[in-house]
Amino acid sequence: MPTSCRRVLAILCGIVTLPVSADTPRANSTPAQPNIVVVLVDDMGYGDPGCFQPQSKIETPHIDALARAGMRFTDAHAPGPLCHMSRYGLMTGRYPFRTDVSVWPTEPLIERHQMTIASLAKDQGYRTAMVGKWHLGFREHGYDQPLPGGPVDCGFDHFFGIRASTDIPPYFYIRDDHAVEEPTERIAANRSENWSPIQGAFWRAGGIAPNLQLDNVLERFTDEAIKVIEQHAAQNGPSDDEQPAQPLMLYLAYPAPHTPWLPAERFAGKSKVGMYGDFVMMVDAEIGRVTQSLRTAGMEEETLLIFTSDNGPVWYEDDTRRYQHDSAGGLRGMKADAWEAGHRMPLIVRWPGRVPADSHSEQLVCFTDFLATFADVLDVTLPKNAGPDSFSFLPALLGNSSQTATMRKQWVMQAGSVRSMMTIREGNWKLITELGSGGFSKPKRQQPSEGGPTAQLYDLKADPAERTNLFAERPDIVIRLQAALNEIVHNHHSRPTPRPDSID
Repeated sequence: MPTSCRRVLAILCGIVTLPVSADTPRANSTPAQPNIVVVLVDDMGYGDPGCFQPQSKIETPHIDALARAGMRFTDAHAPGPLCHMSRYGLMTGRYPFRTDVSVWPTEPLIERHQMTIASLAKDQGYRTAMVGKWHLGFREHGYDQPLPGGPVDCGFDHFFGIRASTDIPPYFYIRDDHAVEEPTERIAANRSENWSPIQGAFWRAGGIAPNLQLDNVLERFTDEAIKVIEQHAAQNGPSDDEQPAQPLMLYLAYPAPHTPWLPAERFAGKSKVGMYGDFVMMVDAEIGRVTQSLRTAGMEEETLLIFTSDNGPVWYEDDTRRYQHDSAGGLRGMKADAWEAGHRMPLIVRWPGRVPADSHSEQLVCFTDFLATFADVLDVTLPKNAGPDSFSFLPALLGNSSQTATMRKQWVMQAGSVRSMMTIREGNWKLITELGSGGFSKPKRQQPSEGGPTAQLYDLKADPAERTNLFAERPDIVIRLQAALNEIVHNHHSRPTPRPDSID
């Protein structure tokens, strides 16, 4: 069906709002398409927000408020259990095992002309902006030179952020594709007592820009995000024309509560979970500042907002015992692992008037699905070569049971530390192709015992904590999942072939 016909049908069904009148303030009107705000936090566990684990000992009132106003997804997964892997899948709709993610320190991971969630939105008339942690590489030739291959070359009109984490030097801010200040000074390495070497106020030694303070980065990113929202609202104020307001896509990628854990003084000692809990409380408060700015700007009701975390927490079993707080929410493992805590993430979608408030979904979702979902929201068909591993979960958001057959049924991931270890999920069954965590949990890799299982098979419905390996008991399931995994890995896509009327 031609796009014009689909749009007319959408208007008749009340899906698309007609242009507002000239005397209506555009910041308070409903655009033809919703604003889209994606808030991605870093290393927050499934069990940290109270709306996902009522036993959480960390107060997260603003994240909980999003859940009350929207839909919680309880089976949502990162495309990979590490920062750069997860972000690549989120941006492109492509599984990160399909590219060499290891080159990010000096080369861009996203190829020129590769469709992203930002370029999709920009092509549909959106103003696009990113604030925060990129971690997908630039083409680096010195920090006094432009930094191509980053956000502004991947569909964003504007970018303010950092190249990677706040524990990976060099530390400096980037605006668009230039360093705000070069990292001409040096900072010594730091770590905290009573925590592991990769927890606490940990950062690596390296270059740092003269005016960058690591303990100010989080608040600075919130300030920049609020500025984007306020400027957008001002530019979409009262107008004499009859065109609908230009929508905004904002991708806000906080580098927290990833290390270094640096809670502001007003949060120090406020949680019952040490400096980590204090920092999570601060992240929650910063999210509250952003949601309040949407409300103040008159944009809340016309905004589709997504909240999630990029991968699992750095939280050991000893930490759970010490603080009586399970950051993994009863799941096994931690960041980088093939086990559930490495990649099952808290995911919330709030879209007033469209997504039911205080609802939840058990639909299997991967962050690669954001691209197809946004295309569905915008009533466009993805080109054949775009989003090869992206499935729209819009039917789950809108409760459209007649279209659920097109949603995701399988999910595949590569482990964070053992690249030969792959995971496939289908229904309640999960196959991990080797023994061990594949990530930060010990043992990372385990040799099979004589006559013992060589891989891992779990029934997540009966055993969500992955304690009982059924590899030997269910060879039929193993064979079926291994065959499906091989097909997905060796093919260039996992989503269905686009319809004949798709854009080439």
